[in-house]
Amino acid sequence: MKPGQIPADIDQIHIQFDSEALWMLNLTLGLVMFGIALDIRLSDFRQLIRVPKPLLVGIGSQFLLLPALTFGLVNFFDPLPSFALGMILVACCPGGNVSNFMTHLGGGNTALSISLTAFATLFAVLLTPLNLQFWGGLYEPSAALLQAVRIDILEMVQLVALLLGIPLMAGMAVRYWYPGPAAYLAKRFKYGSLLFFIGLIALALYNNRAVFWDYVGLVFIVVLIHNTIALGSGNLLARLFRLEPTAVKTITLETGIQNSGLGLLLIFTFFDGMGGMALIAAFWGIWHLVSGMLLAGYWAWKPRKKSTVIQDG
Repeated sequence: MKPGQIPADIDQIHIQFDSEALWMLNLTLGLVMFGIALDIRLSDFRQLIRVPKPLLVGIGSQFLLLPALTFGLVNFFDPLPSFALGMILVACCPGGNVSNFMTHLGGGNTALSISLTAFATLFAVLLTPLNLQFWGGLYEPSAALLQAVRIDILEMVQLVALLLGIPLMAGMAVRYWYPGPAAYLAKRFKYGSLLFFIGLIALALYNNRAVFWDYVGLVFIVVLIHNTIALGSGNLLARLFRLEPTAVKTITLETGIQNSGLGLLLIFTFFDGMGGMALIAAFWGIWHLVSGMLLAGYWAWKPRKKSTVIQDG
């Protein structure tokens, strides 16, 4: 295979992920959302209701702007159908929970980040399936895949609600009734389940290493461009609406850190692990950790650098 040449049969390749591993992925994703919810207080929601602008900008960035830009991107690059559908699916997912940690590290608004993750997760129950059907249906090659698979939108809504909505509500209930234990468990649940989730992705990559190795260069370029657009669009939209700097950082990360775990789960459940889609979602899940940490680390380092310069002066 020549560099940059894409074999058409990538759309026929299916990533192997057995039923036990899929069950563990379901459970882990639910625990991740439960861990996020243990950090959420009702007062966070009340504050956003009083000043809803950052919330509305953040939700709009994730569920309106990013899918629309992704649609433009796939039309521009004209990738293979499964690559295109994988990009659209990732763009239709809510923000990932690791964005909360990155926001805190980078000096963003952590309360806004957690609340945005919660709201986006609730909206994703309906918007992720509907956005996938809408934007995927507009792009003719991916529309053909959707028709071939014949996804039951109601079934997808029910699965997303089970994986995201119920753990979120349960975690918030524990936080409300048992704030002390919830605060103690929050980090352990969230980061422990996140590490386990990363391990599952690593296992899937290892078990399908021949497929991933063949396409790593190509998929990495696609994911790099897509993720850069996601981070940049979130940053630009927040600046256009004249949000404060901490909110700009938050919305940048919330838009660029997508819940690729949900994407992978939907791919394995509804698309039988379709190769191009799974490659995009898996590499996004790896790369957004790198790009998000680099960006948050830069923001954290920048104020210290300025302080050092002032002291030296």
